[in-house]
Amino acid sequence: MAPKGGRANFASLVGSVGDNSPVDRKKTPEKPKPVEAEPVDGQFLADVPLEELVANPRNPRDEVGDLSDLSTIVDRQLQPGTAVSRAAWLNLWPTDEEILGDAKYVVVNGNRRLAAAVKYNRPGLDVVIRDSIAVSRGEVLWAATSENIDRRDFDVIEEAKAVELMVTEFGGAAAAATKLGRSNGWVSQRRALLKLAPELQVKLRAGDLAIRVARSLARVPLEEQVAAWQASQEGADTDPQSPAAEQEPEVQEPKEPKEPATEVEPADKVVQALRKLSVDPAVLAEAVRKHFTAAQQRSLIDELGLN
Repeated sequence: MAPKGGRANFASLVGSVGDNSPVDRKKTPEKPKPVEAEPVDGQFLADVPLEELVANPRNPRDEVGDLSDLSTIVDRQLQPGTAVSRAAWLNLWPTDEEILGDAKYVVVNGNRRLAAAVKYNRPGLDVVIRDSIAVSRGEVLWAATSENIDRRDFDVIEEAKAVELMVTEFGGAAAAATKLGRSNGWVSQRRALLKLAPELQVKLRAGDLAIRVARSLARVPLEEQVAAWQASQEGADTDPQSPAAEQEPEVQEPKEPKEPATEVEPADKVVQALRKLSVDPAVLAEAVRKHFTAAQQRSLIDELGLN
């Protein structure tokens, strides 16, 4: 470098730039900020901080219930939750932005685990990112509903609300039944429960009202339902058209033909066999459990209207 006040030649300038530049030596290069990549669909993320997670705003469950069975989550989480990215969720429900707050992920399945993590002071939750289920609102609702149906702590009114949402999103009861793997009758029965008066829904949830009776009461005008139920409790209602006196249709046993019929309905054949064997109901139930798969047993229960 030329002395102060002197002239600099080209050689001295060359030696003063680049790594040798006194200006550059005074500056510390800034480190580039890391760019967070969106997780790949199906990627497992361990211990995602709870502040980055938010519970499913469209969860069919009204309450998470008793979480004592999940108290061990503070030490170990046996099963990861299923979550979708914030962007994927807002693509389906753009009005939920305020609800999501600053969360990066929405927990679709595993909301009880998330609530337990908060309650028992676990700092993070294991999740698997599944943006592939966020292709439509119906698919997200199905993912949340299918996990809860048949759980003992998922009460029947919550189930009915979930089914109703499925019917709306999939465009009809038949489509919802197919997606849920249930019969049309089962879907119809669950939807009917939403027509119950609020007081009766509370009793149904508490186990004080049988589902079969509730379905009958749902056919009564709303303003008369509570009185009809109270009358049935007191045994004072003798009106054959009222739910109290309504009985399930009586199954008429066909008379055994003297001569073999050329065509016999399959159900009649079974009835004839049962009559000949004089099968005890307990024995029949055990035979059904041994012969039918779990799915076939649920289908049988649906057809009998026992759910």
